[in-house]
Amino acid sequence: MSDITVSRSGSSVYYQYAGFWWRVWASLIDGIIVTLIGFIIGFIIGFTGGVWAAMNGIPQNQTSSITTIIGFLIGSLYHPVFESSSMMGSPGKRLFSLRVVDDHGDPIGFGRSLGRNLGKFVSSLIIGVGFLMAGWTRRKQALHDMMSGCLVVRQRRTREAVNIVER
Repeated sequence: MSDITVSRSGSSVYYQYAGFWWRVWASLIDGIIVTLIGFIIGFIIGFTGGVWAAMNGIPQNQTSSITTIIGFLIGSLYHPVFESSSMMGSPGKRLFSLRVVDDHGDPIGFGRSLGRNLGKFVSSLIIGVGFLMAGWTRRKQALHDMMSGCLVVRQRRTREAVNIVER
């Protein structure tokens, strides 16, 4: 397995490229989290919106449209918000010590993360082969990672202090 080391402010961080299965487990955890968040918010909006609509004589289908829009926004922004934050990854990724970084090991911004996650649509085409690529590419990159210039790495600590070096 290829390794990279990043040195910043006197401390070094050792990364390994995150393999396919680490990413699958993180994705499952994130799927559960997004589903729970969507369910809770959907229930609150649906219930309060339904009561409000009934009291004001407004059709119920208007409140379900709002719930759908909010669910879409949660699903679309979940990964970009976390990946571009100081966490450098979603809660599922963090649980397995995974980080999303650029090709130099630096954190990515919101725009790059949004592009990366929009690229997942392309990765899902042709029976998901774009996702499976993380299992056999040299730097364990899926198609959407390559398109956005990102890496998913697994963090470890080391005393070695060098700039990003592939071994």
